[in-house]
Amino acid sequence: MPTARWEALRRARPALLVYVSIRALGLAVLFLWAHLAGRDAWQLLSERWDSLWYVRVVEHGYDFTLTAPDGRVLSDMAFFPLLPWLEEGLSAVTPLTPPAAGLAVSAVASVAAAWGIFLLVAEVCGDDRPALFTVAAWAALPVGIVQSMAYSESLFVALSAWSLYAVVRRHWLWAGILASLAGLTRPVGLAVAAALWLAALTAWRRGGDRRRMAAGMVIAPLGAAGYILWVGGQVGGVFGYLDVQGAWGNGFDGGAAFARFIGELLFSPAFAAGAGLLAGVVLIAWLFGRGVRQGQPPALLAYTAIVVVLALGASGYFGSKPRLLMPAFPLLIPAALALARARPGVAWTVIGAASAVAAVYGAFWLHGSGPP
Repeated sequence: MPTARWEALRRARPALLVYVSIRALGLAVLFLWAHLAGRDAWQLLSERWDSLWYVRVVEHGYDFTLTAPDGRVLSDMAFFPLLPWLEEGLSAVTPLTPPAAGLAVSAVASVAAAWGIFLLVAEVCGDDRPALFTVAAWAALPVGIVQSMAYSESLFVALSAWSLYAVVRRHWLWAGILASLAGLTRPVGLAVAAALWLAALTAWRRGGDRRRMAAGMVIAPLGAAGYILWVGGQVGGVFGYLDVQGAWGNGFDGGAAFARFIGELLFSPAFAAGAGLLAGVVLIAWLFGRGVRQGQPPALLAYTAIVVVLALGASGYFGSKPRLLMPAFPLLIPAALALARARPGVAWTVIGAASAVAAVYGAFWLHGSGPP
């Protein structure tokens, strides 16, 4: 391993150990809960909800549809291809089944994501301690169990974090390649491309290696754009991907449906749930504002803003919004800075409590409604 990479890994080692420990706690509680409930924890992690659709892509290609009880035709083209490609490739060269391969990909990708987040935040803050707490906070999110599932979140965050790290380090070509791969993972990958474009256009005026900037800018949106155009060709329209998502009930209305949902809860017996959701939205806005005031790079702010707007502005299943917000990890930087300034005992007590809550909630969640 080259010296620079070894040094980057050595610096990140405490954060990676913390990350693995928090996720191991979550998995231990899940397996214990599943044992007591007579359920199969492996199945909960790898063969439910979206995980099944990724496996169907592996088994059938993009040629599987399911008719919902209300007559809607749900297509597997709603799911971007990089994760099923990796599942198919890994299961072809190892004894792993596609669901098990999905878990393996997520396990490796989640650690890579933690490493990328650490390096990015350390670069932005000029200090390893806030980076350590950002990784810990990301691991201890209430829906952090998704990072250990055969879902695309860990893979997407890994590619996004490393692409953004390349952006702030001005490694334009690598940033573009990783952004393109992020775009092959989830449609919100265009947020990574937008961040690169903003940073590159700003740097362009100051000179530098404009050929690499231009190459990175061209490459960055190719993954998402290429897949969306391919789906359009398959279903007979340039905007065919939107039709596919529409059949799933996933559209974008700027948050109108979500606002109505919160309003209905506030004027119902479920007032506490509505108040909690409203407080969560206010907290997200406050954290973003703190990031602006603390001087986060414009590219990072643009990425976060797009992820948040697409997550909160979607008109689909509201229970998925916490999972869709998981890639917005820069929102955790203000909290990480506060923890870095606190006394160690206080900071680690907060992380420990959050980790315990996340472990219990994750097990409860997967035994209930789960993260569709």
